[in-house]
Amino acid sequence: MLDDAGRDAAFDASARVHNVGSFRFFFATQRWEWSDEVAALHGYSPGEVEPTTALLARHKHPDDRDDFDQLVARMLSDHSPFSSRHRIIDTHGTVHHVVVIGQPMVDESGVPIGTEGFYLDMDGWETNVANDQIDHHISRFRESQGVIEQTKGMIMFAYQVSAEQAFEVLKWRSQTTNVKVSSLCRSILTGTQAIEVPEAVRRSFDHLLLTAHKSVDHEEPTAGGQPADGGDLRV
Repeated sequence: MLDDAGRDAAFDASARVHNVGSFRFFFATQRWEWSDEVAALHGYSPGEVEPTTALLARHKHPDDRDDFDQLVARMLSDHSPFSSRHRIIDTHGTVHHVVVIGQPMVDESGVPIGTEGFYLDMDGWETNVANDQIDHHISRFRESQGVIEQTKGMIMFAYQVSAEQAFEVLKWRSQTTNVKVSSLCRSILTGTQAIEVPEAVRRSFDHLLLTAHKSVDHEEPTAGGQPADGGDLRV
């Protein structure tokens, strides 16, 4: 785990990579930091302006602004990894297609204090190479998020608590053990393979699985046992 000096060095180093710029967002103060590359992507000289949530929102393409607002809300509530593809309009009116990837930033005791990550400027990359790099990073973040959601579901089922309470349990264990939430969740999921589910519990779940459809209000009838939309599973 990086200390403040190490984190600053990594932040500065990543900002020097072509077509990549770093950012940090601190939960307590909602303060943003961005590298010179990210400032330039928005049309500003180094140190010309101080990034804020409102400033960043103004530079989002109108069609992408709601997604940005929801993303910031999730960062503050879930402290979870994320990836986003959207458009930025710089001070000259030029539209830039970017990918933003972020992950939790924690202090020495493992407490989430913010989000850090990077912008990828898609307009300056060769398409095939860029998509391969982006898909790799997005896949990793989605995998981490999926592991966290699975573990939250197990905690909710085992202790009959809400999703928010389940995540608080995970954050508590992360803080007290100084282990990242995603790593802790992977360990829990592996450990559950050795847990024996009592037969009575399994029978109750069997019944729920086979009768749940009776209490669902179907929007569309299905035919021939196929999903109602003709192909994909309904969600």
